[in-house]
Amino acid sequence: MTVPNLLTILRILLTPVLVWLLLENRLNEALTVFFIAGATDGLDGLIARVFHQKSKLGAYLDPLADKILLVTSFVLLGHMGYIPYWLVIVAVSRDAIILLGLLSLMFQQVRVEIRPVLLSKLTTLFQLGTILATMGSGLFQLPQEGYTALFVTTAVLTVAGGVQYIMIGIALLDSRRGGHAD
Repeated sequence: MTVPNLLTILRILLTPVLVWLLLENRLNEALTVFFIAGATDGLDGLIARVFHQKSKLGAYLDPLADKILLVTSFVLLGHMGYIPYWLVIVAVSRDAIILLGLLSLMFQQVRVEIRPVLLSKLTTLFQLGTILATMGSGLFQLPQEGYTALFVTTAVLTVAGGVQYIMIGIALLDSRRGGHAD
């Protein structure tokens, strides 16, 4: 077990703590836990690269930990009325579609290398920003137009990133089938 994998597991274990704090409407403490979880994400990647501790387990666990944290945050913040339901639906649906596509490709024995594309990284950045701005609303308040712009930009990037992954999946499937549809 590598140090980056242990940090990733810690991030997964912080999610129930985050859930509890959010359900208790303790946004400042939830923000702290979310920030710590985010720091472990950056740290595990740095350690993996610098100390050559990349692993196949880490390649699967790291994005899974990120998705667990993000989806949980979106669902709870939406349920609590801090994030509009339409944005929660967009964010969660994208991840569900990507997961179903990945499982479908694996079922059809298409080799898939898990690597985030630039648009996906930008999407994650805006999703994180949305969650941080929402949880941090007790410490700093954006004008309503700022939240609206953030929510709309996050939704547009989320949809665009999802479409890009669908196109990548179709291309992988098409190349597996020899370049022509069945």
